[in-house]
Amino acid sequence: MGGSETMTVRKNVVYGLTALLLLVVAGATGCGYKTMPVPPAEIVPRAIVDLRYELDDQGVTLKWTYPEQSVNGDALENIDSFSLFRGVVPAEQYCENCPIPFGEPILVEGGAVVAGNPKTAEYQATLLRPGHLYFFKVRSSSGWWAESDDSNIVSFMWDIPPAAPQDLNVQAGDGKVDLHWSPVTTHMDGTVIEEPVRYQVFRSAGKGAFLPIGGLLEGVEYIDGRVINGRKYQYRVQAVTMYDKGQVGGGVSPTAAAVPVDQTPPPVPGGVQGIRTGAGVKVVWDRAEAVDLKGYRVYRRLPGQTEPVMIGEVDAPAAMFEDTAVPEADKWFYSISTIDRARPANESQRSTEAAVRN
Repeated sequence: MGGSETMTVRKNVVYGLTALLLLVVAGATGCGYKTMPVPPAEIVPRAIVDLRYELDDQGVTLKWTYPEQSVNGDALENIDSFSLFRGVVPAEQYCENCPIPFGEPILVEGGAVVAGNPKTAEYQATLLRPGHLYFFKVRSSSGWWAESDDSNIVSFMWDIPPAAPQDLNVQAGDGKVDLHWSPVTTHMDGTVIEEPVRYQVFRSAGKGAFLPIGGLLEGVEYIDGRVINGRKYQYRVQAVTMYDKGQVGGGVSPTAAAVPVDQTPPPVPGGVQGIRTGAGVKVVWDRAEAVDLKGYRVYRRLPGQTEPVMIGEVDAPAAMFEDTAVPEADKWFYSISTIDRARPANESQRSTEAAVRN
């Protein structure tokens, strides 16, 4: 074959390859995949901002709220999944300015999103290594390539948890519950705790979930003054050891319950007067001011008696009683007390006596 023929063949091969490449590029361009696909902003979820954690003697429970909107504010109907990233660093090797060594993501199943009805995702991690710092962040995905930015990062120190507080005692009072427990001095494996120990009180009202109340306590007593008389409350206490680089929640005490009781009577009424009538004696007084006022009790004392006798009860708002069964005497002495709606009712001291002559 001559040189010119060889050259012609080479040109034809080059032209053919060029045409084929053009067809491939044209086909790719027609499908819209010249570069990596970019999801529309209306389906990319907003970043999660409320990643949080709860430590107990088993490990850590991570919680966060499903995003309800995309990055441009459109409502989302579904979150396909969550990618949870974990970083672990030995406490003695931690460097504040060093990048966190997050590992491969842990896939957490998503679900439907209902606007106005916040939904919480949850993941529990156990088998944590003592003496290590843990870091977590999460992303959400609403479809193929539609993944959010990173959430806030949470971190904590993990070590052998402290033992559970014992001897939790609760005493119900009027509008309060007093708690007391024994101090925790050892880890769950029996070794002595060298670090400071704090305590977290948890409360459940009725059949509700146990929620923390107040902050971490240094002492072994707590007064819960945010209660409603007559309502049942249950309490638990968790021990927490404090480290330079974090804290470790430990065992939780057995549950103890209490029902605070109203022990405060309404104020003593004043302005008591007795007026002689043809039918007997009409007793009047000033109305007492109290939210839980139920009524009044009327007392009568005769000359020579040391203690009065209750002769009637009047429901509020009435402030008058007519004594039509007046015994024979030169004079009579009347006093009034108030009662509230508690069961049994709390009764005030009796008022100053008002004398009525026959």
